[in-house]
Amino acid sequence: MAASRIVDVHAHMLSEDMMKRLAKEAPELHFTITDVDAHGATLKVGTLVQTPYARGGWDLDKRIQDMEAAGIDMQVVSPVPQTFLYDLEPKRTDALCEIQNEMLGDLARRMPDKFLGIATVPLQNPEMAAACLERAMTKHGLKGMMICSHVEGKNLDDPKLDVVWAKAEALGAFILVHPQKVAASERLGSYYLRNLIGNPLETTIAAASLIFGGVLERYPRIKFCMSHGGGFQPYQTGRFMHGWAVRPEPKTRLPVPPNVSIARLYHDTILHSAPHLEFLVSQSGANHVLLGTDYPFDMGMMDAVRYVRSLKLDDAQKDAILAGNPSRLLKNNVS
Repeated sequence: MAASRIVDVHAHMLSEDMMKRLAKEAPELHFTITDVDAHGATLKVGTLVQTPYARGGWDLDKRIQDMEAAGIDMQVVSPVPQTFLYDLEPKRTDALCEIQNEMLGDLARRMPDKFLGIATVPLQNPEMAAACLERAMTKHGLKGMMICSHVEGKNLDDPKLDVVWAKAEALGAFILVHPQKVAASERLGSYYLRNLIGNPLETTIAAASLIFGGVLERYPRIKFCMSHGGGFQPYQTGRFMHGWAVRPEPKTRLPVPPNVSIARLYHDTILHSAPHLEFLVSQSGANHVLLGTDYPFDMGMMDAVRYVRSLKLDDAQKDAILAGNPSRLLKNNVS
């Protein structure tokens, strides 16, 4: 393969320094790391508890060691999903976003050979979110944003979000769509189904909303990357197409067949299976798939580079997934 820098576009960070500043801004949310050992800890943000929270989530030296062991040259780091905090008063969320965005920007400036960053924004207030995104990209040097798959139950086709999409398109933002507070959670309490099923289900709902809501046709230059391999969406394209052809409802806001919009989406590689990843590449094209690990969470995929290299693809396609696509979508700042 070509000697290119391998880039992980889906990785999270909430460092001790970040938590100290966040806790000072919002002490009632109890940003804490407890039960620390050599491997990880328990992370608490408000009522949300993440265990285990791997040590690399806050320990930069450990993170770099893990990146090197995985064959990853650079991470595009986003905040942890627990800090979306769309349920707070928007100005509170905006202040907490600003802390994280500033610190991720500082990290990228200090270690530009290892890290780029993407922002979090107060999406519950679209005008404020658009301003936050612009500040993150123009002041802090971030390359886009990570957003939740919904805004406290409102899907991403909500017309109020158009101001955010317009700003993102104008800025050339990369957008990672990530699940949280999953649908049907009351039925997914056993067997870790909230993650095993709930997370990909949330990503599927988000993708379908962007597609059938016409967002991808109104803002065709936005670079939406759907986490966890796009959820179930890539495997239901035929159903989407058939439904659009035979029913009036899918045509309400989508004037073209769904595959036109689907072709605009990007996906990460987090599928935990080489054959399924090969299927995703066959459906989306190698130029629309990007390496992702979901580091430092235990449902992540730190062996993603090995999976990509094991695929039945030519070297040019593998290099696109590992290096070329991030370089292109992030304005060649990773080359």
